[in-house]
Formats: sequence, C-alpha cells, structure tokens
Amino acid sequence: MHMFRFHRRTACGPILAAVVLALAGTSARAQQSYTWDQIKAKFEADNPTLKADESNVQEMKAEEITADLRPNPQFTLSQDGTQIAPHDGVWQPFDGTFVVPTVSYLHERDHKRELRLESAQQGTQIAAWQHSDLERNLLFDLRTQFVATLEAKAIVDLSRQELDYYDRIIAISKDQFKAGALAEIDLDRVELQRVQYESDLQTAEVNLRTAKIQLLQLLDDHTPVDQFDVQGPFDFTDNLQPLDAFRQIALANRPDLQAALESVQQADTNHKLAVANGSTDPTFSAWYTWNASTNNPNAYQTLGASISVPLRIFDRNQGEKQRTEIDIARQQQLEDAARAQVFGDVDSAYAQVSSNLTLLRPYKQQYLAQALHVRDTVTYSWQHGGASLMDFLNAQSDYRNVQMAYLQLVGAYLTAAGQLNLAVGREVIQ
Repeated sequence: MHMFRFHRRTACGPILAAVVLALAGTSARAQQSYTWDQIKAKFEADNPTLKADESNVQEMKAEEITADLRPNPQFTLSQDGTQIAPHDGVWQPFDGTFVVPTVSYLHERDHKRELRLESAQQGTQIAAWQHSDLERNLLFDLRTQFVATLEAKAIVDLSRQELDYYDRIIAISKDQFKAGALAEIDLDRVELQRVQYESDLQTAEVNLRTAKIQLLQLLDDHTPVDQFDVQGPFDFTDNLQPLDAFRQIALANRPDLQAALESVQQADTNHKLAVANGSTDPTFSAWYTWNASTNNPNAYQTLGASISVPLRIFDRNQGEKQRTEIDIARQQQLEDAARAQVFGDVDSAYAQVSSNLTLLRPYKQQYLAQALHVRDTVTYSWQHGGASLMDFLNAQSDYRNVQMAYLQLVGAYLTAAGQLNLAVGREVIQ
C-alpha cells in the first residue's frame, strides 16, 4: 500500500510539472503586451504600404545614376574603293578597297549633365519627403487606433469595477432583506438594475476586442486577439505650449511642406536645364584610313578629324523653356498653399486639444471626487434609511456617467494630441 502511494506520487510529479509549465506558457502568451514605441517600431518594420513606398524612393535614387551618365562615344567602320567592274579586262575587286574606322563623341555644354544630376537628386529628396509624409499619416491612424484600444481597456476595467461594487451592494441588500430592513420589491429593483452593469461590461469587452482586431489589421499581424494586448498611460498632460511654438515646429518638420519647398528648387533647376538643352552641342570625330591605291605614296595611311555643329535655327527648346518657367510659378503657389495648410492644421488641432483640456480640468479637480462622494454618501444614507431607492439608483447612475464621460474625454484628448502631432510633423505630445 505504501509502495503504491509512493509510485503514484512519483508518477504525478512530472505530469503536474508539465501541466504547470504549459499553463504558464499559455498565460505568458496571453499576457504579451506592447507599448506605443513597440507598436510603432513593429508597424514601421512590417507595414506593406510603407515598404512599397520606400521602394519608390530607391527607384528615384537609381535614376540619379542615369542622370549622371555621359554620352557614349560612337564607333563607325566604313569601307570604300571596292572595284565593281573589271579594269583593262582584269577584275581585282579588293585591290583598291580601304577601310575607315571613325570615333566620334558628343560634347555636352552648359553643364547639362550636372543639372540633370541635380534635378534627379532633388527628385529623390522630394520622394523621401513624400515617404515621410505617408508615414506621418499612417502613424496617426495607428496612434488613433492605439488610443481607442487603451480607452476600451479603461472602460472594461471601469465596467468590471462597477459590477463588482454593485454585487457588494446586492449582497448588503440581501442581508437587509433577511433582517426585515428592506422590502422585497426594493430588493428586486436593486437586483434588476444589475442587468445594466452586465450589459455595459459585455459591450465594453466587445468594443475592446474590436479595437484590438483593427489594430492588428493595421500592423498586418495575424496574432490571435487573445494573445495580443497594449499598454500605456491613459491620462492627459495639462502642459500645453503656446500656439506659435507649435507653428514653428511644424514649419521645420512637416514633410509635405518640405516636399513643396524642394519642388520649387527642382522646378528652378529644370528651367536651367531647359535653357542649357537649348544650346549647341558639338560632335568631335576622328578617323584613320589606309589606301594603297592613292597616287601619293606618302598618303597611304592618313588621319582625319572633324567637328559637327548643329545649326539650331528652328529648335532651340523654346517650348520646354516656357513650360519649366511656368512650372516655377506653379510650384511656388503650391508651396504657399502647403504653408497655409500647415497653419490651418496646427491651429485646428491646437484648438481641439485646448478645448479637451478645458473640459478635463474640472473633472480632475472636482467632478470625479464629487461623483464618488455623492455615490458613497447616498449609498450609506439609503442603507440606513435616510435616502430613497430612487435616490440610490440615480446616484449610482450619475457616478457611472461621470466616470464614463471622463474616460471618453481622455480618449478624445489623446486623439486630439495625435492630431496635433500629425499637424506639426513629429510627436510633441506623448
């Protein structure tokens, strides 16, 4: 009997250890949580839209190589002097044939190659700024969904706390009913009110799951929802710099504005290139000949050279010159529009953040504490017969509404802060 128990405990030990380790591993996977910095890094590394657009920047970089290439020299091999009829009854077709190898090269004047390279480099910089602008907008969408997930988590926690608190109220009410201090109809009304708390919790959990699914979709991540979570501060910072400070930051950092400024520079370069392309480019040629049939015995082997200069009488690239000059004015207008857009975005986002702070301050300083005080006071009074059941239920509802409104305002503030970050071009409010 003792031997049986000994072997039984020995056999169960490894099994229990394996079960514990498996459960621990499952719990660890279920509790995997990401901060905003981790979510952002994961997004930048894996998002297919960003990767595809980054390839466009690399393509523009490759075009710089093409723009910097010199014209290829030309090699021509010609022959002449081949006899096509008998001479004095003798046909010797190759006796008088001579071969002429010629090398020619087009010389580009007025810094055409340098201007092409400069324009291509500016095009690469524009593509890089546009890539940064795409990333800026996508990160705003990601940040908005991250905040929505944090807000959903906070609402789930609040709903659970409210349900736990109300369950304690129901337990106290049952004790009062048993002691004859509470009518049965009042107990039923108290218990029926629990349905609202259960419904709030279920709705909050569904919203949290939906928010996580949408965040995983943005990350292009196929991790099961139950194994994915986020963490971070869900609060506001009552420290807002002046509007002019954000405007200056935006002027220095907004990638779409920087792309517009670079486009003006590229338009100016393209106009200079159009003017240069209207100039004349000579072609230098040199050749060698050998002709044994010449009457001059000193001219069997000769060298020759020539310069070919096109006469640009009709085509002086007039149309491209005019087009690029017009494009300079167009790009300058687009720059002005981009600058106005920057100011409008910053001003609008700043006003929204300021408005949210105005609403949040009294909640933090007064309303949250007041709602808690009213709920606890009315609950105590109702339990001791000093308040009606309706007063008690109203106090519970008011407390829940104040807490819910506060969480929604914090979420709105964090979203507006993300909008301000988007407007200035970098994270100025965490």
